[in-house]
Amino acid sequence: MTDVLIFNKWSTTGIKVDDPGIAQYLSLVPVIVPKTGARYAGNKFHKSKISIVERLINKVMVTGHRAKKHIISSGHNTGKAHLAHDIVKRALETVESRTKKNPIEVLAKAIENAAPREEIVTIEYGGARYPKAVECAPQRRIDMVLKLMAQGARQKSFNKKKSIESALAEEIISAFTLAQTSQAISKKLEIERQADASR
Repeated sequence: MTDVLIFNKWSTTGIKVDDPGIAQYLSLVPVIVPKTGARYAGNKFHKSKISIVERLINKVMVTGHRAKKHIISSGHNTGKAHLAHDIVKRALETVESRTKKNPIEVLAKAIENAAPREEIVTIEYGGARYPKAVECAPQRRIDMVLKLMAQGARQKSFNKKKSIESALAEEIISAFTLAQTSQAISKKLEIERQADASR
């Protein structure tokens, strides 16, 4: 029996997530075409059953606004599923050629490295507001990483000579190697530093 490969290219067998907190939320289910068509929309926690590659495609399709630049990101940044699918596929091919490793394994490790463990909430006490450090929920950790990766890639390629594919590949490789050139890694360190200061 032949194995099912992601994009009919890469196997997910043997890929292990070392972080026990996000292991069950980071789905490495092999699918040839990662597109469920919102089958799990509205079902609580069901997005964790969707392949992590598909969740990255969804984030690339709608990256969300950054620094309140709604004119660019709201309404305009909706994209086509097929275009986002091709962007992620080409980015993973670039990751494979640069690292000489299975890009799905590199992506899983990059997400694991860049997932913040703590974040800040603001509590109001006696009319004054204070920052308070809280633990980040496992599903939110993965959501935040995917969002930051997609936004980082878009920021590096929007109105620039660099293509979105190479920007996304760089973002994944930087997160894999724990380099601070990755927006996801630098944001994680910033959030955890703030959380540490507000204990």
